[in-house]
Order: sequence, then C-alpha cells, then structure tokens
Amino acid sequence: MGDAKGARGGLFQEGGRFAEGVDALMKQFNDSLPYDKRLYAQDIRGSIAYSHQLEKLGLITGDEGKKLEDGLNQVKKRWRNGEFKAEDGDEDIHTANERVLGEIIGKEIAGKLHTGRSRNDQVAVDFRLWMREEIDTVCDLMKNLIGVTVGKAEKDISLIFPGYTHLQRAQPIRWSHWLLSHAWAWVRDLDRFRTLKDAKYGLALCPLGGSALAGNPFGINREALAAELGFEGATQNSLDSTSDRDFVAEFLFIASLTQIHLSRIAEDLCIYCSAEFKFVTLADKYSTGSSLMPQKKNPDSMELLRGKCGRVVGALQGMLMCMKGLPTTYNKDLQEDKEGIFDAADTLKLCLKVLTGVVDTMQVNEAKLKSALSYDLLATDVADYLVRKGLPFRETHHLVGKVVRVAEAKGVSISELPLADLKEISSTFEEDISQVWSFEASVERRNATGGTAKSSVLKQLEEIKKVIAQ
Repeated sequence: MGDAKGARGGLFQEGGRFAEGVDALMKQFNDSLPYDKRLYAQDIRGSIAYSHQLEKLGLITGDEGKKLEDGLNQVKKRWRNGEFKAEDGDEDIHTANERVLGEIIGKEIAGKLHTGRSRNDQVAVDFRLWMREEIDTVCDLMKNLIGVTVGKAEKDISLIFPGYTHLQRAQPIRWSHWLLSHAWAWVRDLDRFRTLKDAKYGLALCPLGGSALAGNPFGINREALAAELGFEGATQNSLDSTSDRDFVAEFLFIASLTQIHLSRIAEDLCIYCSAEFKFVTLADKYSTGSSLMPQKKNPDSMELLRGKCGRVVGALQGMLMCMKGLPTTYNKDLQEDKEGIFDAADTLKLCLKVLTGVVDTMQVNEAKLKSALSYDLLATDVADYLVRKGLPFRETHHLVGKVVRVAEAKGVSISELPLADLKEISSTFEEDISQVWSFEASVERRNATGGTAKSSVLKQLEEIKKVIAQ
C-alpha cells in the first residue's frame, strides 16, 4: 500500500474535508491528467468564456477578468511549447490549469474563476469542444480519401473486370464501379459525422453553466456562453448536462462503422493483390517483407487496417458498458469516457491517412483485369436475351442453366456452343445471340441509376463530388 498520510495537494488538501493524504495507489487510480491533458486548449477556451460572464455579473472586476484571460493564455502557451510542469497535486487537466494560473496571477484571483462552476460541467464542455474539432478533422480526412478514390475511378473508368458475390465470379462490372461502391459507404460515414456535430439536442448545445448538478446560482448567461464557444444554444437540464455521454457513444459507433467499411476494402485489396489475382499492385511504401522468405511482399498496411477495426469497436463496447446503469447525474465512472475515444479517434485518423496513400499509389493491372473475364460471366445476359425474345425470366434462368451444364459437359465456354446446340435447349435462340458475347455491351446495358454502365458511373462521380465539396 502507499502512504495513506501523504500530501493531497491540489483542491483537497488536509485540513479541509479530509484529515489525511490520499493513498499513493488511489492517486494513481484516480488521476486522469496523463490522458485528459489532451483537453488543455478546450479547457482554457471554456474558462476564458466563463470569466467573461463572471465579469458581466460583477463577480470579478474588469482588471481581474483581464488578468484571468492573460494568465490562461500563458498557461496555454506553456502547454503548446512543452513547458508545462505537472505536479503531484494535479489530479486532472482542470486542477492542473488552475494551479498554474494561480502561480502566474495569484491564487486569490485564480480562485474566483471557479465561482458557480463545477468540474462536472467543465469537463462536459471541454469534451464537446474537443469532439466538434475532432469531427472536423476526421471529415477532412474522409473527404480526402473519397476525393482520391473518385480521381482513380475517373482515370480507370474504361476498365472492366469480374464482379463477385460469395467470392465467386458473377457479372462483369467497371473497375470504377467497384471503387465507388466503397466510396459510397464512406459518404454515408461522412454524413453521420456531420450530423453528429450538428445534432440539435446533442453536440450543438453547450453544458457549461449547469454547474455540478442543480444549476448555476449566480444567474450566469448560458446562452451567451454557448454563443461565444460556437454552440447553437444551451442544454436545458443541468442534471442531464453533466452526465450526458451519448455523443461519445455516437462518435464511437460511427467510427466503428467507418472502420468496418475501411476493413472491407482492405480485405478486397488483400485478395486482389495476391498472386492468384494480381488485379492491383500495392506500392512498396505501403508493403513489408518477410524475415525468412525473400520473395515476399506483404500487404501489411491493409492487414493492419483490418486488424485495427477491432480496437475501435472494442472502445464502443467499453463505453456502452460504462454508461449502462449509471445513477442520475455525474459519476466518476464517466472518467473512463476518454482514453477509449482518444485511441479510437487516433486510430481512425491514421487508418484514413494510410488507406488514402494506398489508393493513391496502387497500380491497376489492366491486362490481369481483362484476362480474368470469361464468358460464363455473361450467363445472366443470355437469360436477359431470351427475356427480350418474350420468355419469362424464371424460364430463361432455367434454360440458361442447361446451357451452362451442356457447355461444361463439352468442355467449352458457353460462347462456343453452336447455335444448333442452343436451339436444342430453346428454339428462341437466333443468330443474334452472338451480340451477347461482349463485356462492354454487358456493362453498358446496366444503365439505370446506380448501375455499372459508363453513364451511370459518371453520374455517381458527379454526385460524390457534390458531397465532398460541401
């Protein structure tokens, strides 16, 4: 055990509520400064705004307000320059900043800053400010990834290769159509992040001024606080304000879903860059080798991207369990809201940057895409051909199944079956069946919205460009 009579320091020194110092083990267990120091700038920003309202209420003088603001900016400068020195009594970012502020301008004036304010509403606003800024950063990275992908899709719009279902060759599609299938998932993720930031009853509202739980006793102007800090308004219930961490769970859910979407293209690229496919070649700068086998070039960037999905999803599960069953208002359990989301946000940003680099530098092997095309991919087109001749699709599906079986029995492609063999299966087949054996014609027939025809892909490109231009 640690020394139970050791110095407390900070806010809770011996002689006040407590007769003895905190146990060293408890201090390690309780202190959050090692990770919530990340909120130093937001904490100072909130404190400056709060000092402005204290001055308007006459709770501090104009001279005291100026000293508070100047002192807080000096504290921020120390953090920014790496000159901030933490001490034993610095339990969290709030107490650390207040201590140094007192050293700079004097404890008497610094001590007035916390009038009517609790660390409960203080951390609530710090965290929201950080998240709103973090969402902007994530959205910029997502727009960059989507933009690079759009550029690649435009460049390679003429390339056609096999589309897969169940990892089995299915129908010919444009390579660009495949790329954009991932881009559209990221567009949805981008939209979710944007919606979270502007949530009318969530991150758009400011909790500062709600105090510990019952509200501010000095009539502070919470709407003015909210406006100065860039929020659309103030939260409407002080009990809810200090304990609400819905936005944390929501961020982690969106981040988890985004990571899952990143993981899916990572899996595709791991397959497509393998020797069995060779559809793409990943740049050396995003590949690694083997400690034993000198020929190996491993897509470790994509494998790690797949693997890192789990840690973000894990952070979501941890946060949900932290929130489950909490009594009303603030409880110390909520200190566990930060480490997971800080790691998840950093992981997501790194993954977005890496994937952007991979997509931007990967080389598409056009010859391999072409050689992977085979006429069995046009079986559905044969069924559609018979539909255009007037037969019901369920019948044509059955008939083309026979065509495939006969071709397999003869060891030839379905395109190589003589017309006489086809007519034995259905008299509807005519000479014009030869027009079906074109991969370009196949993709161009799928020109409805969302299809793989060139016109449809071009429409997709224009729509996605509008999204990332916002």
